[in-house]
Amino acid sequence: MNIKSILILFVITILVAACSIRPPSIPGFPDDGDSAPSRRLDPNNIPDAVPQAERRSRSGNPNSYVVLGKRYHVMSSSDGFSQRGIASWYGTKFHGRTTSSGETYDMYAMTAAHKSLPLPTYVEVTNLDNGRRTIVKVNDRGPFHQNRIIDLSYAAATKLGILGKGTGLVEIRAIHPGQPINRRAAVKVNKKPISRGLFIQVGAFNSRHNAHQLRQRLEMSLNQSIRIQQSQQQGSPVYRVQVGPLASVTLADTLSQQLSRLGINETRVVLD
Repeated sequence: MNIKSILILFVITILVAACSIRPPSIPGFPDDGDSAPSRRLDPNNIPDAVPQAERRSRSGNPNSYVVLGKRYHVMSSSDGFSQRGIASWYGTKFHGRTTSSGETYDMYAMTAAHKSLPLPTYVEVTNLDNGRRTIVKVNDRGPFHQNRIIDLSYAAATKLGILGKGTGLVEIRAIHPGQPINRRAAVKVNKKPISRGLFIQVGAFNSRHNAHQLRQRLEMSLNQSIRIQQSQQQGSPVYRVQVGPLASVTLADTLSQQLSRLGINETRVVLD
């Protein structure tokens, strides 16, 4: 084989290798390779995480960071923090990997990932569909799926009853060591679901006219109900344009993709 042939073969080998390289997997971002382990847990016998006073992680708390071209800002404090939205979970694919805080991810531990809470933060998570509650330690960053607010470990997802569905409507509330905790977690998974309205908010305006213009534009493009919710913010009216109610998380995800194609990317999930 002459030198030219060797060089051509070398270049082809490099190109093939380059094509096989994939970006690192990110917890909270859709990935078909993740799954539950073969070892299953009893949701009624999983202990909560126990809040402890801990130093903030050196590696997990930059002022801001960028993932997939989007910048996220880390909160200076979790005092008084609460949030409602969609939870997801992550399992075997990330088991044993290093989290953003520097700890090792253990899918059997009661932990979670959040985009902006300080690391670590302890939060109480309530499944709004069945009333189950648990406490987890937030020690990682994510989820980076547009419509998710928290990524739960396999154990936490099992205890809350969202494992089979993959997602759940939740409320999260930051708690601190020594703070009284609501212990109404022992609610059966098959409790009758709580009725919740699921909406996607597509804009908030100080002008009612601008809100109506956006609603009219979307009514011509989407086959969905659209409402305008008026509220007060610092003494001034705010008009929020929201699409819904939506029948499922899957529909919310599909709708978000439609909105993105229409040039509306800054959206968020709202639960009534």
